Amino acid sequence: MKIAYFDCPTGLSGNMILAALLDGGLSFSYLEKELKKLGLKGYKIKLAKATRKGFAAKHLNIEMVGREPERHTHEILNIIKRSGLSPNIKEKSIRIFNNLIKAESKAHRKKLAHLHETGATDAIIDIVGTVIGLDKLGISEVYCSPLPFGHGKIKSNHGLLPNPAPATLELLKNVPVYKKNINAELVTPTGAAIISAIAKSFTDMPKLELKNTGLGAGTFELKEPNILRIFIGEAEASYNEDLIVALETNIDNMNPEIYSHVIERLMKAGALDAYITPVQMKKGRPGITLTALAKPRDKEKIIDLIFSETTTLGIRTYLVKREKLARQIKTVRTKYGKVRVKIGTAGRAIKNIAPEYEDCVKLAKNSGIPLKLIYDEVKRTSSLLNL
Repeated sequence: MKIAYFDCPTGLSGNMILAALLDGGLSFSYLEKELKKLGLKGYKIKLAKATRKGFAAKHLNIEMVGREPERHTHEILNIIKRSGLSPNIKEKSIRIFNNLIKAESKAHRKKLAHLHETGATDAIIDIVGTVIGLDKLGISEVYCSPLPFGHGKIKSNHGLLPNPAPATLELLKNVPVYKKNINAELVTPTGAAIISAIAKSFTDMPKLELKNTGLGAGTFELKEPNILRIFIGEAEASYNEDLIVALETNIDNMNPEIYSHVIERLMKAGALDAYITPVQMKKGRPGITLTALAKPRDKEKIIDLIFSETTTLGIRTYLVKREKLARQIKTVRTKYGKVRVKIGTAGRAIKNIAPEYEDCVKLAKNSGIPLKLIYDEVKRTSSLLNL
C-alpha cells in the first residue's frame, strides 16, 4: 500500500501541497491535461525551482490573464460537477470545497454567496490538482504532522483578520496544532481544507519503505525554511492509528464505593475506557489514580464529569497515539447456537477473534454448558470459517 506523509515545519497552503506532489513524481503535463477538463480559462500554471534557506524545492504559482472572475459558491461546485474528470476525483474535490464553504460560512456567521480568496481560480486549481495528484500517484493513505500557527494579522477581503484565519480554525478542529514565533499566516484556509479532508491522522511519520520525496516552497521567505515536505513510500496495510486524550487524577480522600459509579458515568458519557489503579502517595498514604481515555472532542465533557463526581482538584491531560486493529462484527453459527464475534484485522490478516460476552452467557445458561467451553467452541468455529 502506498502512503504519503506531509511534514509541515512552517505550515502549508494549497500551492505548497500541489508543488510538493509535482516535485515528488506527479507529471506536470499530466496535471495540466487533467485540469483542462475543468473548462477554466484565463490562467497559467507556473512551476519553478526555488530555494528556501538552502532547501531546493518547487514553487507553484497561478497567474491570471485578465481579470479574475468572481464566482458564486454554487458556480464553483458546478464547474467540478460538469467537468470531464473522473467521478472519484469529482466527489473528493466537491467534498473539500463543501467543507471550505461550511467553514467560511460558520466563521463569518452568514451564508456566503462568494468565497473571495478561497473561491479564486488558484484555489480551484490547488484543490482539484491535489486530488488529481494523489490519484495519479496511487496514494492510498495520507498522514500529516501536527500543524503550526503563526502570529500577527492577516490581510483579507474581510479586512485585517487574527492569525490564523477563522475559517482555518474551523477546518482544523480536533487537529493537533501548536504556535510558532513567526509573524506570518502559516496555514491557509485552502491548505486547511485540503489536509483536513485527505489526512487519516496528524501524527509522527509511520513506518514506510521510502520511494520518493518532494518539497513545495511557500511564497514568502521566513526566518525558517518555508517548505512542505512529502514522503512517499510503501507500507503494509496494518494498524489503524489515531490520537486520543488521556485524563488522569490521583485521589486519596474519597469513599471507594463511589468509583464504580464514576466509571459507569464516564463510560456512558463517551469515554473509550475508564479504570482505577492503586498508588502510594506522599506520606505513605494509599490512593487511587483514576484514568479515562476519550476522543478529543469529548475532552471537556469528561473533565466536567470528573470534577463533578470526584473530590479531585486537578486533572492531567495529554494526547496519546493509539494503534488499533480494524474491527468488524460477524455472527457465527455454532453447535450451541448463534454468537456474535468481534474480529480484529491488520490488512488481510486476522489478529484477534473475540466472542461477545452477553451472547456466550446466554448460550451457557440455556445449554448448561460451561461458559469457557462456549468460548472455545466459538473461537474454533470462527477459525474454521476463516473469518
